[in-house]
Amino acid sequence: NSLTKYIEVYVVKVNPLQCPLVIGTLIDLDCSEDFIKSLLQNVRAACPIEPLCAEVEKRNHLRILLPWLEARVAEGNQDPFLHNGIAKIYIDTNRDPETFLKTNQFYDSAVVGKYCEDRDPHLAYTAYKRSWGQCDNQLVDVTNRNGLFRLQARYLVERQSPELWDLVLCTTNEHRRQVIDQVVSTALPESTNAEEVSATVKAFISADLPNELIELLEKIVLHKSADFGKNKNLQNLLILTAIKADKTRVMDYINRLDNYDGPEIAKIALGEPYCLYEEAFLIYKKHNLNAEAMDTLLMNLESLERAQEFAARCGDSTVWYKLGKSQLENGQVAEAIDSYLKAEDATDYQEVIQAAERLELFEDLVRFLLMARKSAKDAVVDTELVYSYAKTDRLGEMEEFVSGTNTANVQGVGDRLYDEQTYKAAKILYQSIPNNSKLASCFVQLGEFTQAVEAAKKANNPKTWREINIACVKAKQFRCAEIAGMHIIVHPDHLEDLASQYEKDGHFEELIALLDAGLSSERAHVGMYTELAVLYTKYKPEKLMDFIKMNTAKLNIPKLIQACERHYLWSQAVFLYTHYDEFDAAANTMMAHSTVAYSHDQFQMILQKVSNHEIYYRAITFYLEENPMQVNALLNTIMSKVDHARVVGQVKKTGHLPLMLPYLKAAQQHNIQAVNEAINDIYVEGEQFEDLRQSIEDFDLFDQIALAQKLEGHELVEMRRISALVYKKNKRYKQSIDLSKQDKMYKDAMETAFDSGNAELAEALLRYFVDNDMKECFAACLFTCYDLIRPDVGLELAWRKNMLDYAMPFLIQVLREYTSRIDALDKKTQKKEEAEEKEKSASNDFVPDYMANPMMAGVMPGFGNLAIGNAPANVMMQPQGFQQPGMMQPPSMMMQPGMMRPGGF
Repeated sequence: NSLTKYIEVYVVKVNPLQCPLVIGTLIDLDCSEDFIKSLLQNVRAACPIEPLCAEVEKRNHLRILLPWLEARVAEGNQDPFLHNGIAKIYIDTNRDPETFLKTNQFYDSAVVGKYCEDRDPHLAYTAYKRSWGQCDNQLVDVTNRNGLFRLQARYLVERQSPELWDLVLCTTNEHRRQVIDQVVSTALPESTNAEEVSATVKAFISADLPNELIELLEKIVLHKSADFGKNKNLQNLLILTAIKADKTRVMDYINRLDNYDGPEIAKIALGEPYCLYEEAFLIYKKHNLNAEAMDTLLMNLESLERAQEFAARCGDSTVWYKLGKSQLENGQVAEAIDSYLKAEDATDYQEVIQAAERLELFEDLVRFLLMARKSAKDAVVDTELVYSYAKTDRLGEMEEFVSGTNTANVQGVGDRLYDEQTYKAAKILYQSIPNNSKLASCFVQLGEFTQAVEAAKKANNPKTWREINIACVKAKQFRCAEIAGMHIIVHPDHLEDLASQYEKDGHFEELIALLDAGLSSERAHVGMYTELAVLYTKYKPEKLMDFIKMNTAKLNIPKLIQACERHYLWSQAVFLYTHYDEFDAAANTMMAHSTVAYSHDQFQMILQKVSNHEIYYRAITFYLEENPMQVNALLNTIMSKVDHARVVGQVKKTGHLPLMLPYLKAAQQHNIQAVNEAINDIYVEGEQFEDLRQSIEDFDLFDQIALAQKLEGHELVEMRRISALVYKKNKRYKQSIDLSKQDKMYKDAMETAFDSGNAELAEALLRYFVDNDMKECFAACLFTCYDLIRPDVGLELAWRKNMLDYAMPFLIQVLREYTSRIDALDKKTQKKEEAEEKEKSASNDFVPDYMANPMMAGVMPGFGNLAIGNAPANVMMQPQGFQQPGMMQPPSMMMQPGMMRPGGF
């Protein structure tokens, strides 16, 4: 219609950016294509390309834009959307799109490829390939979906991307097999680029496709042109892959291929876990590596027969040497020696020598050693040759060889032959050195004793003399044995062995004679004297004591003591112990074997020197059992060294305490409880009350209460008095008083009451006397316990029982004491008053009458106006005398002030 001009003006001049939207709308309205093209030509480059292509493509009219797009390309515009649009139009119109896709550099491969996938997969492959790596996944996907595996294979080979190979060859790819087939059959054989081949092979290796790799390599190496057929790396790879994946093909590859690293491949084939020994042997053989081939035959195939055939065929000395070494290791010593001889190689001569000697193949060994001497100047070779001559009984050749120039260890060979009892050959060798010691031994073994003695004199070796002596004793050649023995006994180290040998054969008389003769030698030593003494203990004990006494200083006393104990010679053992200052052992031996070893005087002497104090106590038990009458003598000897309490306890268990009373009296001076109690028990048992009283008074350390209780019921009154005394000493005054009252020992009761210092006990005793009408005891108790009895109590008891006459001395004494106290109090008061008066008169001279001295009134001091009168101070009363059983006669003189009384008042 007539409005198109307005549209053109709007698009061209007003808003060119809205051109895509306008074009889309015009297409929807079925506008003429010529108008649309004309409109675009007028807008030219002002129209945005991307939205324009999008709007037109949505309406499937993209070809309308071709002239406008080509015009923009002609202007040099490189916008990818521009070139994408042209590519799509060429694809839709089929205007040689493949050439465009291959030559155009500006379109977006991902967009164009995606556009082509449903239209033409080949063009999609071309578009994706052009990006070269940016669209690999899309390329693989489109080729997989459309079965374009050949194109994919070619791209993979050319691309050489490990990541892409991993993607294609992963186990999850369901099209992997088709791709591999195309790579093997088409893509890789077409390639002439070594790098492409290398990358492909690496990809197959990385994907762990050994069988497919073998097919690939066979295609390249075995069926292709010479470009890669002689490639060493590919041949190595083919064989190695076959070793790992398909062992059956390895042998064929080894035969058909020539340019590969044989030694390296062979090592791999031999190793674990392949163990392709035959293939490795073939590789070594093909590469003329005879030594390695022989090693394979021997160590891997373990075929000595094939190895021997191979060695004979190649004739190589190294091969013969290896064969010989293997034969030697497998115990084929004779064959090994032949192989070594063919190799003329004596490198392993030490192993050959050991093996040949072990199998006693000395004839073969002689041949080998003669060959070895040509190349190896070694003492071992010469030594073993001498030994081999001797073992083959070629003594003449041996003697000739030894006499010539050689480096053989003749001494060592001689020793070996001697040990193997080949004495004749050993004698020849020892004579050539010379070695007189060993030569003498050979003479001994050959029974030539005289020659042996002569050789031993030259050697002058104790060991040689010992050997000759043993042989002569066994042969009963005692004359030669004595000659040899005289040279032996002077050596302490060999003396015991010699004596043992004589005794073992039962020739002790000859041994005693030999030692007795040897004591006269200047070289006689302690061991000889000791050994002779030991022989006396065994065979002639009657001579032992005299021998010991004569040679005490020359003996090994500990050893001889052991011999005496073994043969029960206890008296001699005690003698030796005392001279060796082993007094403890001497004492123990005496006690253990008293019937033959005990002597009282000797035991007393020994006991003074022992160091173990336990022996003293064992000795006490021993004397109580064996010699009880001497036990006090023993105890007096050891008194200062023993624990007296332990001695008492020990003897008490045996019940023999009275037997040791003299010892106990001597030990009591230490005031030990156990000793005191033991003596007291003895005195109690013997009713020795005087000794008991003396013991109690002198020594107080014992269980006094237990003794008092024990004596409390004794039938002797003196024992009961001692019980009361003990109670009093332990301040059990009531028990003591009761016991004394029970036995009518009233004096003891009074003294105990006074010593107690307890007024109640004294007054109780006083009441006891009053109740029992004991007037004299009443008076004596008042006298004895004066300090403890209260005057009112004494006066009351006397008045109630009509005993005032007996209490009068007590009363007078009380009055005198109280009067003295009052006088003293008056004097003290007077002095105080005078002092106060002086203080008052200091300010006032006036003295009142009532302050006059009361003493001026003639009043009796202490009584004031109540004084009865001045009675004579020493009025005395004569009480009738009295005496009671067990009570001392009271004094006839009446108590006076200051008079001495029991208790100190």
